[in-house]
Amino acid sequence: AWAHTDATIEALPLDAPGAVPWWPQERRDVTLHQVLVHVVAETHRHAGHADLLRELVDGSVGYRPDAPNLPPVDTGWWSSYTERLERIAAAATE
Repeated sequence: AWAHTDATIEALPLDAPGAVPWWPQERRDVTLHQVLVHVVAETHRHAGHADLLRELVDGSVGYRPDAPNLPPVDTGWWSSYTERLERIAAAATE
């Protein structure tokens, strides 16, 4: 699949027309550019979900144990932040 994808991207201009038959009729006609942006957005969205699940499973967060890519705050700050997010989420469902 990757070889076909790479060959398609190399062979066609970004404005090359195409169609996604399983999309609604009004959105079915697309360009290669639109499809590429869609794939990037879908990958970003689902990779983020997978990372959240991984964090729930292994209990670790951030980029790596030696480079967590998180703000340098204490556990009290995180507890307060988590409570705030939970209040916001609960209010959004009311």
